[in-house]
Amino acid sequence: MTQGRPLALVVLLIAGGLATIATAWGYQLIGGYVPCALCLEQRIPYYVGLPLAALAALLLWQDAAAFTRNLLLLAVAAVFAYGAGLGIYQSGAEWGFWPGPVDCGGGSSAPVSAANMLNALRETRVVSCTEASWRMFGLSFAGWNAVASSGLALLALAALWTSRRRAPI
Repeated sequence: MTQGRPLALVVLLIAGGLATIATAWGYQLIGGYVPCALCLEQRIPYYVGLPLAALAALLLWQDAAAFTRNLLLLAVAAVFAYGAGLGIYQSGAEWGFWPGPVDCGGGSSAPVSAANMLNALRETRVVSCTEASWRMFGLSFAGWNAVASSGLALLALAALWTSRRRAPI
């Protein structure tokens, strides 16, 4: 017998996480927004957390390995809580609540030859981690990532809670 409610929560988590990371990639590839180094670091929880969530969903679907799936859900919650923390940190730096990282910038990689260096300097856009390039309802990309990551962490905890209530470890 499958664990219906916890599985549905994890599927919702995966769908929300995929939508969030796809939106970030869409703004970059289609919208032309260049991410800063901290923006790129905020994507790592999605690359780690979503496969772990998929594995937890598989274990929930098979109604197997209660201890392992609960540990996976706890890890997913921790990974996305970390992502929310990064988003809050960058948002606070953008609003001037605290200083941002001193070595944060984006753009392209270094030129491969000295002849291309001048052209590379003209074309390279350095993106600051402390300046929001876009806002909606007062939140920047980092702010929305903090909201999304917090929601995903809460979904993982809700799935863990309902899973443990149905089948203790």
